[in-house]
Amino acid sequence: MTTFTRIPEEETPVIDIDVSRRLSKIDPMTYGGFTEHMGRCIYGGIYDPESPLADSNGYRTDVLDALRELDIPVIRYPGGNFVATYHWQDGIGPRESRPARPELAWLGIEPNSFGTDEFMHWLSVLSEGKEKRVEPYLCLNFGTGTLDEALAWVEYCNGTKNTYWANKRRENGHPEPYNVKYWALGNEVWGPWQVEQMTKEDYAKKAAQWAKALRLLDPNIVLILCGETGVSSWDHWVLKECVQWVDMHSIHVYTCSNEHLPNVTAPLSAERSIQCAAALVDIARIEAGVPPSKPPIKICFDEWNVWDPVRAPGELGAEEKYTLSDALAVAVWLNMFVRQSRFVGMANMAQSVNVISPLMTTKDGVVKQTIWEPLRLFSKYMRGWTLGVHVRSGSYTGPTAPIWLQGMLEEGAPWLDVSASVNEEGVISLVVVNIHDTKDFETKVTVSGKDVQVYRVTGPTIQSVNTAEKTEVGLQEETWDGQGNFVFRKASMTMLRWKQ
Repeated sequence: MTTFTRIPEEETPVIDIDVSRRLSKIDPMTYGGFTEHMGRCIYGGIYDPESPLADSNGYRTDVLDALRELDIPVIRYPGGNFVATYHWQDGIGPRESRPARPELAWLGIEPNSFGTDEFMHWLSVLSEGKEKRVEPYLCLNFGTGTLDEALAWVEYCNGTKNTYWANKRRENGHPEPYNVKYWALGNEVWGPWQVEQMTKEDYAKKAAQWAKALRLLDPNIVLILCGETGVSSWDHWVLKECVQWVDMHSIHVYTCSNEHLPNVTAPLSAERSIQCAAALVDIARIEAGVPPSKPPIKICFDEWNVWDPVRAPGELGAEEKYTLSDALAVAVWLNMFVRQSRFVGMANMAQSVNVISPLMTTKDGVVKQTIWEPLRLFSKYMRGWTLGVHVRSGSYTGPTAPIWLQGMLEEGAPWLDVSASVNEEGVISLVVVNIHDTKDFETKVTVSGKDVQVYRVTGPTIQSVNTAEKTEVGLQEETWDGQGNFVFRKASMTMLRWKQ
């Protein structure tokens, strides 16, 4: 965890890192992705057979190369809201025989040209050269779907016996099981925008029954309960009723503001969501009499990002053009996940390509948006264990988004948002986000190395963006001898790395 003490603005900030305090393991699944049948994420994003940049399978090779840079450990599919009317059987078998269906979440037509087998094959291509494969995470249809349909999907993906759907997978050219481990029990079924919105009572009853049946078919799967934001009566009820049947609890939060400081501090509300959800898990386990020996239920933060559908231009309001301010907000999001690693079992940025994404495709290639570098640096380097840190600095005490966050920050939001980790090799990584848009901070940092690698993400203004023509927000690299104070530049994310 990171603790904070507010000091007068004129005093020199201090960041103390306790390298002996390995607080909790950072789950590699924290840096997961998400691909939904929405906008240009699938069609025109990862799958674009008409593009000269596609391989023989129709997969965009430039997208594959870019996503490999992020070293994504898990990808959620196929939704999202999309899944509430999705019938997975429509997306298997010969493409010419697959039906096109009305798609009610985003009011389009789903051609079903890309389905389960294509997704699993695409993941195998994405995994080439990795020690471990990119894990699939599939979401079950809790809207128009049935338990029989869900059981059939698990059997199709994981079945090893001489049974109908396992044989159907073999007939479709895939003799070996896919061994899909992660399965979500619906998506946002609490929302009024959902097809087949449910009450918390109805959902909890259905989720518990489905979970029992799915485990009879495959005891090795990991089931994720559909939560809300972590701070609602829905979360409390469904955990109370289902805690003994599930392995993780899903929550979703998006943050955004058109004003810089509310924008970059908004992810702190999601930190509160994790803490509250973790407390609800503990209450539910205690009341249900779950034995302490059973592994803890972790938080699956399987949708998060900076997003305002009203602000974002383009199809469905989801082709967000990210600024430097948004990049710093994403860095604060990622700092928060590291700080709360004790509770986080998975997180999935929504989404991986084109739709509120760090990566955008054009007919000529890909554009890496401003939020790309923070995500890449965290995924590459913030591994291992969270370290204890104490920050002493001035703080922001103005308006917040959401407004309730201001009442939760007794000493305000520190100008320097911080997390730290140490990996298996003893390399320490310290991330400091200076959210102040006009002021550098010369800071005393307790580093023990003499050859400190410095990675800085910043740009000319907080409104700077990256386009196909020009990259305004990028990565600057240098070294520091570890002597004296270090200057954290205004409106920047800085990562310092050294060997312990």
